[in-house]
Amino acid sequence: MARRSSGRPLGRQFGWLWAAYTVSTLGTWFAFDAFPLIAILVLDAGTTEVSLLAAAGPAAGAAVAVLLGPWVEFRRKRPVMVAMDLVRFAALMSVAAAFAFGSLGFAQLLVVSVVVVAADIAFTAAGGACVKTLVKPKDLIVANGRFESTTWTATMLGPPLGGAATGMFGPVIPVIANAVSFLLSAVGIRAIGGREPRPTHTEAPPRLRAGDLLDGWRYILSDSALRPLFVNAILVNGLIMATSPLLAVLMLGRLGFAPWQYGLAFAVPCVGGLIGSRLAPGLVARFGQHRVMLTAGALRACWLLGLAFVGPGTAGLVLVMVVEFGLITCMGVFNPVLATYRLERTPADRVVRTLSAWSVTSKAGIAALTVLWGLLAGVTGPRIAIAIAGLLIMTTPFLLPRHDRVPLREREPGPSRP
Repeated sequence: MARRSSGRPLGRQFGWLWAAYTVSTLGTWFAFDAFPLIAILVLDAGTTEVSLLAAAGPAAGAAVAVLLGPWVEFRRKRPVMVAMDLVRFAALMSVAAAFAFGSLGFAQLLVVSVVVVAADIAFTAAGGACVKTLVKPKDLIVANGRFESTTWTATMLGPPLGGAATGMFGPVIPVIANAVSFLLSAVGIRAIGGREPRPTHTEAPPRLRAGDLLDGWRYILSDSALRPLFVNAILVNGLIMATSPLLAVLMLGRLGFAPWQYGLAFAVPCVGGLIGSRLAPGLVARFGQHRVMLTAGALRACWLLGLAFVGPGTAGLVLVMVVEFGLITCMGVFNPVLATYRLERTPADRVVRTLSAWSVTSKAGIAALTVLWGLLAGVTGPRIAIAIAGLLIMTTPFLLPRHDRVPLREREPGPSRP
């Protein structure tokens, strides 16, 4: 059943959307950490500047994306997605051009980082709305499972290949490859063809109001099913990402692992993401959406604590790989189910603002918890800080919805949504 569910065709239009997502995701992970490497290797940036680049770019980009959400909501989504791809292409190529002419500076890296993050959020939000118009409601779990499997494949392959390219050709080559991937993505979006349904509101508001900017959060927090899932996702993702630099310090510093061992410890477990995303449609068909979301959501909170016990040598490396494999497999099941449930619960004319609010809060939460856990590790040490995060994340399953709720599209009267 799982094979038939995940393998059924979803149509030519979805195929082009998936192809566009695949090429841009591979490009993004191929260029993973390219900007910090450029700052260090080309601009001789110090720790403070690299940290500023890592935090300020995404934070400012998320703030810009708050303004883009309402603007995108009232427009056709595919032209917006093409525009965001072209913006990212132009921004990244400006880095390559400045490098070629010897005029690249830290300020430009910072500005481009902001532009790319804002365009990423707007593209992703518009893409969620686009999926809802291209795929039948019963096939949303299959579509989201394919996106999830693509993400984990890119996560597994991209950084090692990008690292090899950086070593052979320099840190700007992955940036150029990423820029080209966005150009190819724009071509794929254009190739979808057909007539895109008009937004529910055919005209944009005459002027942007403060209420429009907050509408995504207002809808999430007013929905009794989305609200606990929202808090759960922010805390789980934030705590997992907050421990990542601490584990790097622990493994590469005190425990003496080589960089290639550290990379291997996180690349191999990404196979679990592929397995989980392939299993998700079949599990939902057999056990139901709510039960799978509740079970996978609870299981993904049980692994992080194990990283506090990592030791030196082969045993420590195997422990990290086993823990990461279990965590990523559970996430591979949970993420597409959550994405499907969220789309089903959200009216078509609120999808962009809701997804933008979700993404912006997630990035802000990760940044805040990363800073907080960095300070905590400075007092307690990285191992104890990881253990505290592992204990806290085990409380997050209490935020998962206990009762199955009928999706919005089934409980609202009136004409069916696209």
